[in-house]
Amino acid sequence: MVRGTMAEGTQARIKQLILRDGLAPGDPLPPESELVRLLDVSRNSVREALKALQAVSIVEVRHGYGTYVGPLTLEPFVEGVAFRAAVAHRHGQPGLYELMEVREALEAGLIPAVARSLPAQDLAALKDLVRQMAREAQGGQVQSGTDRAFHQALYRSLGNVLLVEVLDAFWVALRQVREHCADGSQDPQETARQHQAIVEALEAGDGDRAVAAMHRHFDGIRRRLAE
Repeated sequence: MVRGTMAEGTQARIKQLILRDGLAPGDPLPPESELVRLLDVSRNSVREALKALQAVSIVEVRHGYGTYVGPLTLEPFVEGVAFRAAVAHRHGQPGLYELMEVREALEAGLIPAVARSLPAQDLAALKDLVRQMAREAQGGQVQSGTDRAFHQALYRSLGNVLLVEVLDAFWVALRQVREHCADGSQDPQETARQHQAIVEALEAGDGDRAVAAMHRHFDGIRRRLAE
């Protein structure tokens, strides 16, 4: 317990050091020996703290080069949420359904704001992605990368980088769990049509219609989960 408390304390002090020195992702941290001196802790405490911080993308240890501020991505969150849902699903609990509901609530709740002020360039990008989906559907499968790009572009105009990253994290988590659980793919033609309906509602500036189209987009997943 004492050892764990010490490691957590060392983690907190390394984070404080990053904030105090105004370091950004990719910036180097002091060498391990310097951290030992600055923090007045053992080398093992520093190593354990760095290992824990690396697991959550706060630091990046590049062996032979040093330690740097990490990318600060949401990947650890995605892995945790996806694995939690997968375990729940395997035990007959609605983990996958709940994950889908969270993502649906976020997207349907935000899309009216998008409909009110979608820039022309973002609308054009969404139209291009829908056309790409239609071409891919003719080949038998809408690529996951195209679907992901659509949902990333959908909320870009709101100007909140963290929001876009959180929505993308839920997209990735749901995709991972569906793959783990061998969830069948939706009809690609229907997938393309659903995204087309969202874009048409946005082009008309109709928030209510966009919300309805977004809910229909999730209906296919809902039906397959019910089955």
